[in-house]
Amino acid sequence: MPTKIETRELNAWYGRRQALYDVSLAIPDGQVTAIIGPSGCGKSTFLRCLNRLHEEIPRARTSGGIFLDGEDLMRLDPVSVRFRVGMVFQKPSPFPNMSIFENVAAGPRLLGVHGREALDATVLEALQQAGLWDEVAEHLDAAGTSLSGGQQQRLCIARALAVHPEVLLMDEPCSALDPIATNKIEALIRTLRTQYTVVIVTHNLAQAVRVSDSTAFFYLGKVVEFGPTEQVFHQSKERLTENYVNGRFG
Repeated sequence: MPTKIETRELNAWYGRRQALYDVSLAIPDGQVTAIIGPSGCGKSTFLRCLNRLHEEIPRARTSGGIFLDGEDLMRLDPVSVRFRVGMVFQKPSPFPNMSIFENVAAGPRLLGVHGREALDATVLEALQQAGLWDEVAEHLDAAGTSLSGGQQQRLCIARALAVHPEVLLMDEPCSALDPIATNKIEALIRTLRTQYTVVIVTHNLAQAVRVSDSTAFFYLGKVVEFGPTEQVFHQSKERLTENYVNGRFG
């Protein structure tokens, strides 16, 4: 399986505190990769590094390499990186005071798409990909914040997809949702793997098993084990991994 996004000896700090240690990980193209591990192990930090968000935090910094299809992302403008490597956060965050339509159209407008016909087509496609179109088609002018929590999260996914990223990062996208909304997001993730490379951070081990093809186990800022999800959970190579996935700590 070809690699889509790769880190080489990636380190990350918050001021003097180091959060990641020499993380080298080759994330496969066209798959869902889950990042698991106990709280504070560097999962979300790693995800934010992939699209250059970590460096926006005061006194935060990184070293090492991040590559997308072999291209060094550290040499590119961070904003351009974020169009190619989109992100969905833990808490649904529709743009306030914006309609459903404008939430999705905001990114394409920044990329120079202004014609109404082109915007309509882009918004339609993104909402369909996010599995939300049928629920909102009749009230696109309603505020994005008027939707339920699960719908808001799918709106944020549609917003990320509207700029046609190559990679979609998801930081615990279901942690604030009820079981029904979670099921919809998980079904959506499985569908998105046919068009995107997806990297999801999750504290829910059962969810990692359900949605991912590959899994990386992080502990104390380091990658302990990485491989096919079935192997990581059922034939762990490392005793630490085995103990974690079997609930012996964490």
